[in-house]
Amino acid sequence: QVLFVESGGGLVQPGGSLRLSCTVSGSIFTSDTMGWYRQAPGKQRELVARKAFRGSPDYADSVKGRFTISRDDVKNAVYLQMNSLKPEDTAVYYCNVEQTRWGIKSNYWGQGTQVTVSS
Repeated sequence: QVLFVESGGGLVQPGGSLRLSCTVSGSIFTSDTMGWYRQAPGKQRELVARKAFRGSPDYADSVKGRFTISRDDVKNAVYLQMNSLKPEDTAVYYCNVEQTRWGIKSNYWGQGTQVTVSS
């Protein structure tokens, strides 16, 4: 079982910044991939950013240069620094852990945190 505690969402004006935090507990290993997805009303959930234990992070094209993902493997935490926010960034943001055990991939999700970008 994987448990999540997410925080950091809220209302911000266009051009502003927010930092999302997600702390994970339970059956998690450093080798797991941690990341953030988002879902806007009427749209499918999409990848925002993710970071494996090794290697460079992956970002959606729409957030490259504005968002930065980082992880703290001592705290089992993942963060998303969001700068230069746009109204189209408005969505529910979900923390994600992707595990591969014995060749089987599983995804675990946080409860989501609302980000609203509006003047």
